[in-house]
Amino acid sequence: MTQLTFFKQPAWSTLAEIAALTGAQLLDAGRADVRVNRLAALEGAGPRDLTFFDNKKYAGQLARTHAGACLVSERLEASIPPHVVALRVADPYRAFVRVGHELYADSLRPQSTFGNDGIASSAVIHPTAHLEDGVIVDPLAVIGPNVEIGSGTVIGANAVIGANVKIGRDCSIGAGASILCALIGNGVIVHPGCRIGQDGYGFVLGPAGHVKITQTGRVLIQNSVEIGAGTTVDRGAMSDTVIGEGTKIDNLVQVGHNVVIGRNCIVVSQSGIAGSSVLGDGVVLAARVGVSDHAVIGDGAQIAARSSVVGEVPPGVKWGGSPAKPIKQFFRELFELERLGRAGAPGSKSADTRSTDIKAKAADSDKQGQD
Repeated sequence: MTQLTFFKQPAWSTLAEIAALTGAQLLDAGRADVRVNRLAALEGAGPRDLTFFDNKKYAGQLARTHAGACLVSERLEASIPPHVVALRVADPYRAFVRVGHELYADSLRPQSTFGNDGIASSAVIHPTAHLEDGVIVDPLAVIGPNVEIGSGTVIGANAVIGANVKIGRDCSIGAGASILCALIGNGVIVHPGCRIGQDGYGFVLGPAGHVKITQTGRVLIQNSVEIGAGTTVDRGAMSDTVIGEGTKIDNLVQVGHNVVIGRNCIVVSQSGIAGSSVLGDGVVLAARVGVSDHAVIGDGAQIAARSSVVGEVPPGVKWGGSPAKPIKQFFRELFELERLGRAGAPGSKSADTRSTDIKAKAADSDKQGQD
């Protein structure tokens, strides 16, 4: 069983309290006073642990679990073993996460790595900087001239906050992060090692050498944004780089200069967004997506992992491939290539026959389209 030694040990909660918190129905009211103090997966759970079950493919793990209680939907509750107390709820995993927020609140954003509740004596803070009451600054952090930081914000060890940066309330700036030329809203999480506001990648190329382009814009990060460890966000060249409210960015993502990301977007690890691209609200970029410069991705569009986006993607679509295209088209082309590869094996149809087959299918497809 995982020992949660890095976070505060939660107080014991009764099943009645968990039911009230999540809106679940406790199926055995006589066990309302049973206490749990930990969350665990099905396989690792013990008698004082709470788990969840929302997928039949884990039925074997459920049958073997030693958990004390389990959040489960009505359609699956009959699968719960007799020794496990069932709590019926519409969305077991969401309810499980809700309990986690309550029990392990200190795990949700970077805390002081030094256990500080104020400003460390070794922090370097310019006399013109203004920190509201309740700001925590860890050892060796550097805060520059005219910086403003709101109450409840934590500045991690060795973080560097450049001149004139504004950071709102209840933010977390992780250890070793650097923030320059940026205005940051409330409730923003910047994980350790992020680089925010450095100049973008821009040069005028020439045989005598490459001339650097000035980058004098800003980074604007709206409320409730989360930016993963090691991610880099370049400031704008002449306009601003913008990350919209509620957007969540994974580790090791590159956001180029002048990029505008809408509200409530998801950008997964190792994706790169080149300069002056625009992502609408609710866009999802899966892992290792590359977006070319000046691309436009419409509201609610989803791009499959390892795809590359060039030009414009309509709103609400699912695209994939390189270059990205409608996902069904991408898979049809992929399957056709695999079929052709198999057909080229010894004993298969000749290339001419395969070509005739493909042309016939294409003609038939054209005819269906005309019909």
